[in-house]
Amino acid sequence: MIRQGKDIEKLKIIMRMLAREGSLEQRHRDHKLTGSYISHRECHVEPDWLLVYRVDIKEQTITFVRTGSHSGLFG
Repeated sequence: MIRQGKDIEKLKIIMRMLAREGSLEQRHRDHKLTGSYISHRECHVEPDWLLVYRVDIKEQTITFVRTGSHSGLFG
């Protein structure tokens, strides 16, 4: 994403908000995924810059899985 000129600080802010608060503002369009990503969630850092992550409530962990454009992540 750095090579594409994306502001990595925006990604870091989203990751911190998820880690600390467990939720995001509605504008980030956070939602559950289906299919091969059924246990994952996705949110928007920017309109076509996504973050895929997984929350394990039992272990109290969040795992950041992938980031990229919609077409780059889901083809």
